[in-house]
Amino acid sequence: MKATETSAYRILVINPGSTSTKVAVYDNETPLFSENAVHSQQALDTCGSDLTAQLPLRMQVMNRMLKEYAVDPATISAVVGRGGMIPGLKTGGYYADNQLCRTVMQGALIPHASNLGALMAKEAAEPLGIPAFIYDAVSAADLPEIATVTGIPEIRRQSYCHVLNSRAMAREYARQQGRRYEELRLLVAHLGGGISVSAHAGGQIIDVITDDGGPFSPERAGSVPLLYIIDMCFSGAYTKEEVVRKQRGRGGLAALLGTSDCREIERRIQDGDEYAQKMYQAQAYQIAKGIGELTPTLCGRIDAVILTGGLAWSKKMTGMISEYVKAIAPVVVMPGEKEMEALALGALRLLRGQEEARRYEVC
Repeated sequence: MKATETSAYRILVINPGSTSTKVAVYDNETPLFSENAVHSQQALDTCGSDLTAQLPLRMQVMNRMLKEYAVDPATISAVVGRGGMIPGLKTGGYYADNQLCRTVMQGALIPHASNLGALMAKEAAEPLGIPAFIYDAVSAADLPEIATVTGIPEIRRQSYCHVLNSRAMAREYARQQGRRYEELRLLVAHLGGGISVSAHAGGQIIDVITDDGGPFSPERAGSVPLLYIIDMCFSGAYTKEEVVRKQRGRGGLAALLGTSDCREIERRIQDGDEYAQKMYQAQAYQIAKGIGELTPTLCGRIDAVILTGGLAWSKKMTGMISEYVKAIAPVVVMPGEKEMEALALGALRLLRGQEEARRYEVC
């Protein structure tokens, strides 16, 4: 029988993070439960440096949650995992099949906990004989070739951004407007520990500013003049790992102010810390520049600028950004993230036949 919007589906959602595993079960659009299990660093260290060695630990945690909430695995219709740093993906859904999982296991991927999403989905689904998917992976995009060209022939621009939440918020904004996401032309800035900006048109992400190619963020340095980085790399004063940490994890506000907690920074500003105020505004200024940089990709015809992510809860930050970019398009603040819901609803559209899941082809 053909699937319809009234068909009943139970979807297991898995979202592995660097030190946690989020698990949820949805009955169609309604969450049955959603939990975040935090793993001790000791437990992760026991697994060694290979991320895939964490699979048994994380699967054990997931199975324990299903038991706690009395979810019979036999009632699950499909499993969806967060997609990782897999090359060559477009936005939307993919089967977590042998080819895709082999790429995760054997490919030279950028190490990222989200790479485990496909492996966990497949392992959970296979014994049940149900489909396993990933949806809107970190590396997914629909960039035209012109957007991938750089001035170094050996290097092509890759898309790494907060795809899952950015598209989820864009869809939600379209719903609020009584329109289809595919009809709108949007700029979405995801503001978190890392910051990315994406341009959306025709239901696709057509260009991005990655978290290392644009604004600095609470924890990341963003784009820094390349010659300075080259000098640093060849100075002999730093190891590769130390330079990477300066860019990711210990850069941005963490380096400038000694903390990445924006609530603490705003408290300092309220107490009269002028330097903290300047650095905080500098971050807002760079975010606005990133938004402005993508304006030509939509030929200046933009329905809205969406500010989302955890940092979007800060009215001070979103207010400063809005002042800079309000001339571009109406600014809409949609704080927080909806990753678990986005994964569940993505899988639901695949099950209902509203979208078609792709098979991964090796690049």
